[in-house]
Amino acid sequence: MALFDFSGQRVLVVGGSSGIGLAAAQAFVEAGARVTIASRNPSNVQAAAEAIGCTGLVVDATVDSDVASLATDHEPWGHVVVSAARTPTGPVRTMSLPDARAAMDSKFWGAYRIAQAVPIAPSGSLTFVSGFLAVRPNPKMVLQGAINAALDALGRGLALELAPVRVNTVSPGLIETPLWDRADQAAKAAAFAAARSSLPVRRVGVPEDVARAIVYLAASGFATGTTVRVDGGGSIA
Repeated sequence: MALFDFSGQRVLVVGGSSGIGLAAAQAFVEAGARVTIASRNPSNVQAAAEAIGCTGLVVDATVDSDVASLATDHEPWGHVVVSAARTPTGPVRTMSLPDARAAMDSKFWGAYRIAQAVPIAPSGSLTFVSGFLAVRPNPKMVLQGAINAALDALGRGLALELAPVRVNTVSPGLIETPLWDRADQAAKAAAFAAARSSLPVRRVGVPEDVARAIVYLAASGFATGTTVRVDGGGSIA
């Protein structure tokens, strides 16, 4: 990450206590930024902040008052990254509507709340994390694909509405994050083996792969309204 210099710049990473968000926060710290991570679990926030040497805030992106605190209690941020999401998977016809609404509220409306309420400096950026299911549907994760596509579209529209603030989206593929720890381990092993054999890069992604793209977009002053896929070729395989 030495290629990019964020010395003195304030960076907020929502969902920064684990996985892709934590990797992005650490990358910004290494690039000299003054990083704040925000997440809903107090113990996770504290542990992550201490581990990478940054500030931590307890914020649930699905709670209006929590998001509002990021505006009223802070001066405009230099760069904001939104990586927080809880999205249950399953077929549309068997997933309950409350679960589907909760997934949409977490990933899409959470990002929308941040974009609506959190002040960003005119020279700064806002980066969403969506997912390659937006362009490569999976019959078992239709809702996730729809949410990711909505996030991609939100980013493009906001690049016009919030200009000169730059708005972009990073779209990961299969990434090994702590979320996989909750999955059936046999199913995880099978999914990862299939990915290694089918992806052009012949491996599963890691959070640092996505973090590099996030930092790149924040640093690139001529990049806005774009979606960068970091999927190992999953969208074309």
